[in-house]
Amino acid sequence: MTARSRPADIPMAPGGLPGIGHTPALLRDSHAFLTSLPAHGDLVRIRLGPDRAVVVCTPELTQRVLRDDKVFDKGGALFDRIREWLGDGLGTCAHHRHRRQRRLIQPAFHHTRMPGYGETMTAGIDEVTRGWADGQVLDMPAEMGALSARIAVETMFRDALPPDALRQAVDDVTAVVRGLYLRASAPAVVAELPLPGNRRLRRARARLRGIVTTIVAERRASGADRGDLLSALLAARDLDGDGRGLSDAEIGDQVLTFFASGLETTALALVWALRLLAFHPDAERRVRAEADAVLAGGPAAFGHLSELEFTRRVVTEVLRLFPPAGEMFTRTTTRDTELGGHRIRAGTTIVYSSCLIHHRGDLYQDPARFDPDRWDRASRPQPPREAFLPFGGGARKCIGDQFALSEVVLGLATIVARWSVRPERAPRRHPRTVAQWRRLGDRMRVTRIR
Repeated sequence: MTARSRPADIPMAPGGLPGIGHTPALLRDSHAFLTSLPAHGDLVRIRLGPDRAVVVCTPELTQRVLRDDKVFDKGGALFDRIREWLGDGLGTCAHHRHRRQRRLIQPAFHHTRMPGYGETMTAGIDEVTRGWADGQVLDMPAEMGALSARIAVETMFRDALPPDALRQAVDDVTAVVRGLYLRASAPAVVAELPLPGNRRLRRARARLRGIVTTIVAERRASGADRGDLLSALLAARDLDGDGRGLSDAEIGDQVLTFFASGLETTALALVWALRLLAFHPDAERRVRAEADAVLAGGPAAFGHLSELEFTRRVVTEVLRLFPPAGEMFTRTTTRDTELGGHRIRAGTTIVYSSCLIHHRGDLYQDPARFDPDRWDRASRPQPPREAFLPFGGGARKCIGDQFALSEVVLGLATIVARWSVRPERAPRRHPRTVAQWRRLGDRMRVTRIR
């Protein structure tokens, strides 16, 4: 197909307002706005304040953007601000640096290391959930966030931190990750003001950098492999390049990137799973029955994962309905190109959305319905692989996808085996839309099962 020469041929989404474009629609109900776009075309233009962007609305075009990361590179104001905060790690670096970093970091997530990481996950999940009291009301996102932060820090540093330092590191990781999202959403000038919150975030980041520097120096001197993520990063060598490993500064960037990419997403996936099961008692009973049969009264361990089949289907459906990494992501074209029969100029912002793809009715039957059995390969036809992308795709697909998936499955199985979890104030009606689900609130009551 010959690419058309006028970008204006791409339809504009309706409802934009003078000066602010579609920003109010995204703030009011981002899910409803994004999932409405495929009705207007395979490519749709939107306005975000004074800026313009093109949204890809089919799995094929989305995969084209994700796979051709040389042309559709990470960049733009959002990524620049995140990069300033986290450094130039795997999740934020430009294409020309990504391949080397990916080669060096991939061994840290090799399947042979996963059982060791699984032990850390199991220990953390077991200790936290045993500490709950019958009838206690918890701020569940905060609780799951603290659990994920602890697992992330202990997986990264193993036993290198004494208890007090570990608690401080967990608090600092939580502050840095949440500060990242604030910096990304607030005007740039606000993030640089000498406000108390900004100073606390900078101190937390400096402490984490200091911990990494100290432990890296000790590990380089000893040469010991402690079985943690940091040991894997230190041992990495670029066999396809010059044989060098990661510098101390590069390791610091990767550590912060790992914390930022894994903490909130894993915590949110667990929270959404617990919310959904609270309103789908049949699915909850099946998760509990499976856990009872597999776990034999103990916490879920890495060796149980292959037997927790229905629990994994629940988690997969949660990732489809509520992708925890976010609803929309951007890329920037590095040169003039063609996309969907249209000419796209260099410097154009391209938006893709896992939420949009996951809720297309032509790809998923009754897409708004929570249906874990849609992922039962033995009884249901499966959607195309390119239609499921909670972890992105292409060369920049999340390197820790199996790590995150394992943590959520282990956490959900352990919690449901021991506790009934319900919203503190249940709504009168069963939530039907994403907006209604989001209004449920964060506080949930835990009732002991055993």
